Amino acid sequence: MTTYRSTRDEAMLIEINPKGNPMLLEENLARSRMHDAEIYARQHRLAHRLIVARRWRRFAGWAARRAALKAHAI
Repeated sequence: MTTYRSTRDEAMLIEINPKGNPMLLEENLARSRMHDAEIYARQHRLAHRLIVARRWRRFAGWAARRAALKAHAI
C-alpha cells in the first residue's frame, strides 16, 4: 500500500487500493464501517429468523396438542 500526501491538505492522506484507484482514507474507513454494518445486519436477520421459526414451531405444537385434546373429547 502506497501513501501520498495531498498538496492541498496535509492532513488528508490518499491510499492506492490494489486496483490502482486513489481512495481517501475517510472513504476507506466509511466503506469498512458500512461493510461491518452489513455483516451485523445479516447476522441479526438470521438470528431473528431462527427465533421466529422456533416460536412458530412451539405454537404449532401447542395447537396440535390442543386439537388432539378437543378431538379426543368429542
